[in-house]
Amino acid sequence: MRKVYNLALEVRTRAWLQRQERVSYNDTSAMLSQWKKAEELAFLSEVSSVPLQQALRHLQAAFSNFFGGRAEYPRFKSKKRSRKAAEYTRSGFTFRGGKLTLAKMADPLSVVWSRPLPEGVVPSTVTVSRDGAGRWFVSMLCEDAGVRPLPVTDAAVGIDAGLSSLVTLSTGEKVANPRQEHRDRARLAKAQRELCRKAPGRGANREKARRKVARIYARIADRRRDYLHKLTTRLVRENQTIVIEDLVVSNMMGGRLARAISDAAWAHMRFMLQYKAAWYGRELVVVDRWFPSSRLCSACGSIRAHLPLNVREWTCGCGQVHDRDVNAARNILAAGLAVTVCGGSVRPHRSTPERPRSVKQKVQPAREGIRPVRAEEVKSK
Repeated sequence: MRKVYNLALEVRTRAWLQRQERVSYNDTSAMLSQWKKAEELAFLSEVSSVPLQQALRHLQAAFSNFFGGRAEYPRFKSKKRSRKAAEYTRSGFTFRGGKLTLAKMADPLSVVWSRPLPEGVVPSTVTVSRDGAGRWFVSMLCEDAGVRPLPVTDAAVGIDAGLSSLVTLSTGEKVANPRQEHRDRARLAKAQRELCRKAPGRGANREKARRKVARIYARIADRRRDYLHKLTTRLVRENQTIVIEDLVVSNMMGGRLARAISDAAWAHMRFMLQYKAAWYGRELVVVDRWFPSSRLCSACGSIRAHLPLNVREWTCGCGQVHDRDVNAARNILAAGLAVTVCGGSVRPHRSTPERPRSVKQKVQPAREGIRPVRAEEVKSK
């Protein structure tokens, strides 16, 4: 799949740079038949054509996003860093009696299912993938009739994300930060030192050391994902309206707290809240990132000029004593409810002008002898 994706990307890039021609998905699909006849690419005929065609469709989607201004120019997939996955549509597999057989396979896959599929459901897409730790996974795309909107409730909650507590709710509850990466930091550091001592190359010992590091990372990621799933499911089930801040996590990753912020996985938590709220008929409201939730008094509405991060409790001029995180969560909830009532995007107390987004496109060089393609250059033709 990676090989076909890279071949098609190289053909499309060369065609544009040398002849200003656009190569469509249908053109690359026809080229695939010719590639299979080449002696050096004969191995492509040993696998089903379905995942190969899917790779070409993914490339077409990447170009559509590029020309639509939603993404950068497609990059070549690395053999080491890219995700190893093959996607099969309905014509590329059979699923009967709980057994999955892929195209060009005589026997069904030996799969340990995490849970059974809903009764009477037939998967439309099957994706077989392998992670960096060498573990194989099978994921199925299907319609689950059990996912339906929950009964409507009047409950609403504001959420303030943090590090000492993963989230603080407007109700005053603080959810502990499990610090999943910190728990395995010593073991991870030891494994990484062992990897650094292995000479780079194709040696088996270096690969074993790399797998050991990858398994530790996978263990950390699995624990973090499980914890976030339980937390977000609980928040969605208990509340009709959930209000969060529009945090730009990527902008926070350059400071001394980058490792702790990465371990907290705020962006992943927001993503889970988004799709679960859509599943269960809940409303997720995102307030502006410049909203002074921590410095605003939730009792009288006055704003404190400065509030350093080390100040966890402060007293307003009106005499109200605030816990920094609980006060922020309550203000976030109030701002989110204002959004639901007034509509649009309510941005209260904004004092910092919005910066224009950069339209500069960074493009990975295609191959030796091929210069990068700029978005402006392609769109101007």
